[in-house]
Amino acid sequence: MPELNYKHLHYFWVVAKEGGVSRAADKLGVAAQTISGQLAMLERSLGVALLAPAGRGLTLTEAGRTALSYADRIFSLGEQMLEALEANAGAGALRLTVGILDALPKLAAHRLLQPVMALGKPLRLVCYEGELDELMSDLALHRLDVVLSDRPVASSGSLRVFSHALGEYAVSFYAAPALAAQYAPRFPASLAGAPLLLPTRTNALRGRLEHWFEANELRPTIVGEFEDAALMDTFGRHGLGLFPALSMLGPEIAAQFGALPVGELDGVREQVFAISGERRIRHPGVEAMLRGGEASPRQ
Repeated sequence: MPELNYKHLHYFWVVAKEGGVSRAADKLGVAAQTISGQLAMLERSLGVALLAPAGRGLTLTEAGRTALSYADRIFSLGEQMLEALEANAGAGALRLTVGILDALPKLAAHRLLQPVMALGKPLRLVCYEGELDELMSDLALHRLDVVLSDRPVASSGSLRVFSHALGEYAVSFYAAPALAAQYAPRFPASLAGAPLLLPTRTNALRGRLEHWFEANELRPTIVGEFEDAALMDTFGRHGLGLFPALSMLGPEIAAQFGALPVGELDGVREQVFAISGERRIRHPGVEAMLRGGEASPRQ
């Protein structure tokens, strides 16, 4: 039996996840030639080809797909072992690394993470923001413990993930005080022709809003579309138009953005999911977040 070199296997694992040697080299901070050489050594030691040329890139062979499924488990368990040993030794703070979809309201993310901060133990919370594909790639590479998303994610290929519903929350329109005073009376009929700031069509909430407009026979004027919820809120704060946000965040929106509620959208709900990878040892921070979501699934 050949002896497995785990460093070589790790290089293969990152190449497979990143889709090429150059991108893996950027991630690992080493020369592409170093990775290519160690991949060749790994294939020689195993006696099989793991990667094959495909256009300008590489693709996994059948043996490569088998090796990748084992590598996923090996490196996932290695990280879990370190977390478990650190927790058992009581050394340092609990570390939770969270990816937050850029379309997700940041005030909502803060609310959802409060059960983690209330665990009563030292915590090191690390948050990253980005698009869903980017965050899922980092989850697959175990750079993230969990991803907060506005939609569930299905497992595909070598990536096995679980989508946990954290809740469904009522949505309202908010606006700067002058606009709120103008459009709050006779809501929702007052929205006909009203200037609106909406999430882009990549946001799951956008489809629900458009369905609600159609059901209520409303044709507002869309004056801005935003991928980033925080940027949309900022423009709304300065009076460009009315913007949607969770109804439960009214006090925070008033305090942070000086915006007031115009009216709640009957039947429109913002969904939030926690996306986690396959883990035999569950992260206590993720568990606390899921328990918090179960305690208040609808608001």
